[in-house]
Amino acid sequence: MKVLIAVALIGIVIVLALAGVFMLRDGRDGQPKTGSMMRALALRVTLSILLLAFILLSYWMGWIKPTGIALG
Repeated sequence: MKVLIAVALIGIVIVLALAGVFMLRDGRDGQPKTGSMMRALALRVTLSILLLAFILLSYWMGWIKPTGIALG
């Protein structure tokens, strides 16, 4: 479970870095801009929403349990 969440977070960071690369490269030397950065950011948002949904589903199914600081 922890590995899957870590891989998803790493994937989100990689897609964010890829969007930054597209932002820096698009429209240089008189070339028209492409929608690569927009697609990369849309993919990042999609991955983030899927990760959140997976974490909520995992909690609801009992696969993960909160282990925060005990109250009192």
